[in-house]
Amino acid sequence: MSAESYTRRGFLKVMGLGAASLAMPGCLGAAQRRGRRGKGPNIIVMMADDMGFSDIGCYGGEIQTPNLNELAEGGVRFTQFYNTARCCPTRASLMTGLYQHQAGVGHMMGDYGHDGYRGDLNNRCVTIAEVLKIAGYRTYMSGKWHVTKSTKPEGPKHNWPCQQGFDRFFGTIHGAGSFYDPNSLTRDNTQIVPDSDDFYYTDAISDNAVKFISDHKKEHGRKPFFMYVAYTAPHWPMHAKPEDVARYKGRYAQGWDAMRAERHKRMIEMGIVESKWKITPRDQAAPPWTEARDKEWFERRMEVYAAMVDCLDQGVGRIVAELKRTGKFDNTLIFFLADNGGCAEEYGSRGAVKPDPSKPVVLKPMGRNELQTRMQPAVTRDGRPVRTGYGVMPGPADTYIAYGRPWANTSNTPFRLYKHWVHEGGISTPLIAHWPARIMAQGELRHQSGHLIDIMATCVGVAGAKYPSQYKGNKIIPMEGRSLVPAFDNKTIEREAIYWEHEGNRAVRKGKWKLVSRHPGGWELYDMEADRTELNNLAGENPQKIAELKAMYETWAKRAGVQPWPVKRPKKKK
Repeated sequence: MSAESYTRRGFLKVMGLGAASLAMPGCLGAAQRRGRRGKGPNIIVMMADDMGFSDIGCYGGEIQTPNLNELAEGGVRFTQFYNTARCCPTRASLMTGLYQHQAGVGHMMGDYGHDGYRGDLNNRCVTIAEVLKIAGYRTYMSGKWHVTKSTKPEGPKHNWPCQQGFDRFFGTIHGAGSFYDPNSLTRDNTQIVPDSDDFYYTDAISDNAVKFISDHKKEHGRKPFFMYVAYTAPHWPMHAKPEDVARYKGRYAQGWDAMRAERHKRMIEMGIVESKWKITPRDQAAPPWTEARDKEWFERRMEVYAAMVDCLDQGVGRIVAELKRTGKFDNTLIFFLADNGGCAEEYGSRGAVKPDPSKPVVLKPMGRNELQTRMQPAVTRDGRPVRTGYGVMPGPADTYIAYGRPWANTSNTPFRLYKHWVHEGGISTPLIAHWPARIMAQGELRHQSGHLIDIMATCVGVAGAKYPSQYKGNKIIPMEGRSLVPAFDNKTIEREAIYWEHEGNRAVRKGKWKLVSRHPGGWELYDMEADRTELNNLAGENPQKIAELKAMYETWAKRAGVQPWPVKRPKKKK
């Protein structure tokens, strides 16, 4: 189904399912009571990696995502839901219901010597899987973990998924890698190699999620389950199957300027954004499309990116089909979101082509059972050198490049900036919530502000679980989030504020006001009701509001363990 088929009031049908077939009577109280008896709803959290706010069809994109569109049609879409602007901090926050610094992952996987920056989940947090296991759930994960610095096959493994509450795991411990031969590929606690010559990681994530559902039905059918499906698509490298890429041949020939305008128009028509919020200017680092050189190469990069999202959506369709086959669909709460905004990193796409094509090299193929330990492989399994550099056409296993800043600007339409930054382009994510047994709304939008920290609170509530104050002898930090269940019925989510910090980029949002700073710059102030694209800085007109929000931010930062950026290691005691 094309994005053009959507309207503000609803959707055209995608898979031949009438709206009535998705709705069942139910109430939260009943769901909570079922949870206390170990019969709460199944819960699946699906997350894309480095995907922009406007990429999927039900948020205005041209990429073909009929299965996500169908979930949106049968549930609700949040228009102002937020992540943390980066991969592993988002995963730490999502899994624990805390701000990432509180969980020990204030930056990435390095240990900076401060409690909030250890590059590992600490013992003062619990995962959703751990909490729901106490409530009688079986727990499964398929995909990218990326919340520990310990990725080697020999361990240590104390922060691997099976030690953090998951009964079964398939995926990668590390944060990035080839889609044809990912490093740190793991089943449960054992690192493995791809099991076939046509292995493609996105498909493997989906297929293992399907198998977990099937096996659960046969082995633990009376218990509810929680499953975390963490895709690596469409994070670089731009790897996609030829048949998926072929569907987008020529789709991006108009270039990024036309695509941004096209998406923005659809987003306004859908009600995702308001017409009074002006689209941000094209990123200054990107030329007008009419002046761009090497158009064929730029088109190909976006074609492959779109194919990666398309393949992810196909996997979502297989997961949904298995839920229906096993009779689990109606009472399964499904969330779909992204870990940060579109990524402007130009990984592998600058400079001369390497290895130098004028100097042929002969490389030894990897052994059939040799573990892949490199984020960027030097060689494919069959012995071809993996190429990077300006002009390398992405897609196959012997390439390793990103899709680039101009297309990331398109992915984040109509917002400013990207992954890393806490302006809206870096932290805004789609959030689809679908649960036929409870969510009566179909195809509706929810404009309430929410954050990753709210997923834990929602899961605990609907499962009838109890969030522990102590776990394995350790005192646990209380949940920071609020349940999203009121928003399912379009009610208010009561909260003081939402906070962000990543690499010195800081923000606080309270109601319609957002105070934000791009490191090392000063504070900017925006009225998000009037100007969510952050084009009209009101800092000079509202010193009292700045003082209020700045004080709130500083109090939170101290409580959460935020350090000034760049983080300095503490001096060793003599």
